[in-house]
Amino acid sequence: MVWIFHALTANSNPVEWWPGLVGDGKFFDPAKYFIICVNKPGSPYGSISPLSKNPVSNQPYYNKFPVFTIRDMVRSYQQLKEYLGIKKVFAGLGGSTGGMQLLEWAIEEPELFEHLIPIATNAVLSPWGIAFNASQRMAIEADSTWQDHHQDAGHKGLAAARSIALLSYRHYNGYAITQRRDKAFIPLNGDVNYAADNYQRYQGLKLVNRFNALCYYRLSQSMDSHDVGRNRNGAEAALKTIKAKTLVIGITSDVLYPISEQEFLQKTIPEAQLLGIYSDYGHDGFLLEYEKIESALQLFIDGKKSSHLKIVNQ
Repeated sequence: MVWIFHALTANSNPVEWWPGLVGDGKFFDPAKYFIICVNKPGSPYGSISPLSKNPVSNQPYYNKFPVFTIRDMVRSYQQLKEYLGIKKVFAGLGGSTGGMQLLEWAIEEPELFEHLIPIATNAVLSPWGIAFNASQRMAIEADSTWQDHHQDAGHKGLAAARSIALLSYRHYNGYAITQRRDKAFIPLNGDVNYAADNYQRYQGLKLVNRFNALCYYRLSQSMDSHDVGRNRNGAEAALKTIKAKTLVIGITSDVLYPISEQEFLQKTIPEAQLLGIYSDYGHDGFLLEYEKIESALQLFIDGKKSSHLKIVNQ
């Protein structure tokens, strides 16, 4: 059985957002593995979120919805695990905030996972990461509709927040490749003159059409809470309790979760291995460089040799 943890705005169907790794004929093929991916609390795609009805008032929570810490999320998954009667998970993997959840659970229940693959993630969200999240929340707060009690509140702010987020998810080189100054494009409005400008606006509108500002706001606060060492004598002590066979994967061009954070995981988790992947696309490389990740998984899980990947031992 494989448990996949989704990132910030994804959903419980990894075939949609990780099609290079999950699906028919892919490394994680449903014909071979029983795959679980759960909508995390706070997401508008399911479970419970600001759009859910408060049983006391019978009205949606909206901005009264509480903040779930990453650890709270894991403890909700534990209830599902018990309900399903799961005693062992062959492999757990997740990128970004999905990796945060994975690490939390591996510390909460060291005997549960056989293989652990945290990707482009960290043990503690850095002040840099918190600052990016705060800037996005400020963009949402600047939307005059932010405090309105309806599900479309703050959507213009959400579009701006997404633009800010993309600057942490991507890399200078990626924009130089995909959004060149001379690139032809169809402008979203008459004031747009460059592809990079148009792209930021397009990505903001795209998220608005599929997500929710209230949910995004709370989920960013959930990320801020991430600290595997909280009430556990620090991150090093907590990580050293992990017993699963672990492969840490990092993106060397990631500015949001720098490779140094994955190096810390590898050095601290007992007998962990590390793979650093170069990508022109920064943090989002964990979603896009699936061929390199698949090769690493074959080497790590299946024991097949790879001629072009170097996995580092402690």
